[in-house]
This record gives sequence, structure tokens and C-alpha cells, in this order.
Amino acid sequence: MADQQLERVRRICETLPETTERLSHGEPTFFVRKKVYVMFADDHHHDGRVAVWLPVPPGLQEGLIASSPETFFKPPYVGVRGWIGINLDCIDDEDLDFYIEAAWEQIAPKRLASSREASRRTDIPPRPTPE
Repeated sequence: MADQQLERVRRICETLPETTERLSHGEPTFFVRKKVYVMFADDHHHDGRVAVWLPVPPGLQEGLIASSPETFFKPPYVGVRGWIGINLDCIDDEDLDFYIEAAWEQIAPKRLASSREASRRTDIPPRPTPE
């Protein structure tokens, strides 16, 4: 199951510009340039979870955990910096994609993030004009 969950995370991360993957602390970790934005955690210290750890904007961690404690948790080490853990078997692909993209945008250099946003806006086809 962990391999399937890792492939799921990898598929999302690979769509984000300048993402690289390498092992860090024994687990697959995703970087934008040289900064971590997603850490995969497979039964970290026998906690029984297959999860990702990622940053969220300040003040969001507590609300997410309180609203859905089966999905979100405070991960060790990085939880004190406002990161959240997400149990991968408790979240659908659309929501996971949202949190991973938000983490990438938070960590990516501003110029890279804004250029991605600009290119996404140009990918939207124009609305047809009524005749």
C-alpha cells in the first residue's frame, strides 16, 4: 500500500516546476530547487501511518487538525514549524493535490511561483462571446 501511496504523491509532485526527488532521512522527499516542500513518511517510528508532511500557511495547522483529526496531524520535527501531516488513506486525490500545490507555492521562490501562476492563467481558454 505504501508504494501505491508514494506513486500517488509522486504523480502530483512531478507536475510542479523544478521538482526533484531524493531520499532524506531515509524517506522520499520532494524539493523545489533546494528546499523541501513534501516529505513522504511510511510508518515513521512505527506510528502506523502512510502520510506526507508539508508546510501550510501560519495559523492553519491547528484548524486542520481540529476539523479532521483522522486526516491531519502534527508531525514530529517539522510540526513545531507549522507543518501538517496528512494520512494518505484519508484524503482523495483532488484534496491531496490542493495541499501539495499549496506547499509548493509556499516554498518555491516567488519568481518561479508567480511565473507558474501566470502560465496557468494563459492555459485557460477564453470564454466564447455571445453573438
